[in-house]
Amino acid sequence: MNEDKKVLLIKCPDEKGIIHKVSGVLLSGGCNIVRNGEFVDTDKNIFYMRTEFEANGLDVENVLSELKEILPKEAEISIPSSRKKRIVVLATKEHHCLSELLSRNYFEEFNFEIIAVIANHENLEDFTNRFGVKFKYISHEGIKKQQQEAKILEILEQEEPDFIVLAKYMRILSPNFVSKYKSKIINIHHSFLPAFIGANPYRKAYERGVKLIGATAHFVTSELDQGPIILQDVAKIDHADNIFSMKKISQDIEKLVLIKAVRLACDDKVIINGNKTIIF
Repeated sequence: MNEDKKVLLIKCPDEKGIIHKVSGVLLSGGCNIVRNGEFVDTDKNIFYMRTEFEANGLDVENVLSELKEILPKEAEISIPSSRKKRIVVLATKEHHCLSELLSRNYFEEFNFEIIAVIANHENLEDFTNRFGVKFKYISHEGIKKQQQEAKILEILEQEEPDFIVLAKYMRILSPNFVSKYKSKIINIHHSFLPAFIGANPYRKAYERGVKLIGATAHFVTSELDQGPIILQDVAKIDHADNIFSMKKISQDIEKLVLIKAVRLACDDKVIINGNKTIIF
């Protein structure tokens, strides 16, 4: 992102004139608004706003100070850093989602950089190294879950990621792990949630005779596959499809849904609203 281009995020109780007030502060500071989005949760009376603006050299701390003075006292106001978001990927054996992430990262297409891949199997190490990304192998065999997670957490503390992306990481994270990175872990689920959660989704879908299969990208919470949904997509299938063909179709959807969800999060376009998300 252009260093002079900033993103302003606001969450506060709704009241008349908020957009006018915010625009006035930016105008008086010589800033230029290039894109704006807002949403009001009428059930909770909460106002959300995302504004992209050119700072034109203005100290953003001054913007934050002025906004805090004129917006409701409960307002949550932030201007995220313009630097690329740092990502650590957790993987197991499947390569399709990791391949998409590493390829986009290599060509610097989006506002993120993958700083490490951590996996509980070694088969993706050579592939990851080809992209110049660190690979850390932490086996889950012969040790307790909390011991393996402690080793992962040690690496995460060193790398200081903005987001952790589960690229078909087939281990359920403990509540303790999730709590340390609340709203920072993005998962891709191999079905159209909330249908067919848990193991063997393709068999469940096949046995049910579904005509649509899909993928869901969501934030991870301590409750399995129940976190706020970021993005979903589906594909049509018919009676001629079997479990194998359904899996291949689903994998294509998974990798695209995941990369789009990661891009949205890294562009600061996702705001969590309870167990839902607002996508700007």
